[in-house]
Amino acid sequence: MENCDDAPVYGLLGRTLGHSYSPKIHALLGSYEYRLFEVEPEDVEEFVLHGRYDGINVTIPYKETVMPLCDELSDAARAIGCVNTVVRRSDGTLYGDNTDYYGFSYLIDRAGVDPAGRKALVLGAGGASKTVCAVLRDRGAREVAVVSRNLPGAGFNTIADHYDADILVNTTPVGMYPNCPESIVDLEPFARTGEMRAGYRDGLSAVLDVVYNPALTGILLQAEKLGIAHANGLSMLVAQAKRASEIFRGVSIDDALMEDAIEHVAAGMRSIVLIGMPGSGKSCVGAALAERLGMPLVETDAMVVEKTGRSIPDIFAAGGEDAFRARETAALAELGKRSGAVLATGGGSICREENYPLLHQNGTIFWLQRDLALLPKDGRPISQRSDLAALYAQRAPLYARFADAVIDNNGTPEETVRKILEVLA
Repeated sequence: MENCDDAPVYGLLGRTLGHSYSPKIHALLGSYEYRLFEVEPEDVEEFVLHGRYDGINVTIPYKETVMPLCDELSDAARAIGCVNTVVRRSDGTLYGDNTDYYGFSYLIDRAGVDPAGRKALVLGAGGASKTVCAVLRDRGAREVAVVSRNLPGAGFNTIADHYDADILVNTTPVGMYPNCPESIVDLEPFARTGEMRAGYRDGLSAVLDVVYNPALTGILLQAEKLGIAHANGLSMLVAQAKRASEIFRGVSIDDALMEDAIEHVAAGMRSIVLIGMPGSGKSCVGAALAERLGMPLVETDAMVVEKTGRSIPDIFAAGGEDAFRARETAALAELGKRSGAVLATGGGSICREENYPLLHQNGTIFWLQRDLALLPKDGRPISQRSDLAALYAQRAPLYARFADAVIDNNGTPEETVRKILEVLA
């Protein structure tokens, strides 16, 4: 389609796209304009037929809607029954393809998941589900079962019929930002149940989620806890974008560029979470780290003060530690959803088990250790009334369980920042 400056226009068609990473991904794959087209259902047909674009990707909820609007379909789109890539050809006709097939194929290969001879359970029955099922069947899965709230006779009340699944794939938006870290199913029964087959563990061996924001959805957090191999949908997103870009522009993109894009986007989405004893330097190191990386710094205690309009000592004086911890968890539930931020937590953030998934869903967690003799007590109610050695002995196992890495913070903030960056490299 011709534009005022003759430059081609590509983009993403969907209903709610404010948090899409697609423009960033396409910018890493080539120098071309890539827009977000947010369109209401009643306007989709008009946009697809007459909108100003040369090529579009299509996401939830329009992957099946656009299919009959295309003049020609690829074999993959026709076989799967949905379209996620539309190209307006020079004669004005529309060509529909499905690059999600390539994307999910790349995801399972990158995750080391081989469906051959195994049972897979797919959650959801939309366009993404159809693509996932097609890939799994083409890769030799012995059975592909689908459970969805919209499937007669195959609703989530039938989930127990599939506890013997080897591979589970979530294609629903449950657990997607901002409704995270919600989970669509409990994995415990899957992990306990299964048949022993040569070469496979007893029970569920892989959990995949097409959602990529947050990095760890509720279902992936539980898979990690249970020691089950897992992967999110970021590699699928980038791989399908790479294939779509090739179709849009008639070019070939090296897989190395795609891998660089995956790593770049993952690093940009990752938050850095600092935990440690009160006064261990989380705010100071966090500020230096945020400045170094060009990330925003957010602090749990500051949010609690802002939300309540009261100082931390006043909150303790009025309601005790339990009242403060409840407000702290509420702050972590909000802050933990953020991507690409430095989060400095309060010293007791590890005291509640429910805080771990809130911090871990997008974050790499660093425990800052500092000599107890160097820890200040001013303005810290628990430190003032406690023996710091006893408090440390009580909390150290909790810090250790939460932490992905332990960092000595007895030097300068700059030295500590360097140590953190070495771990992240």
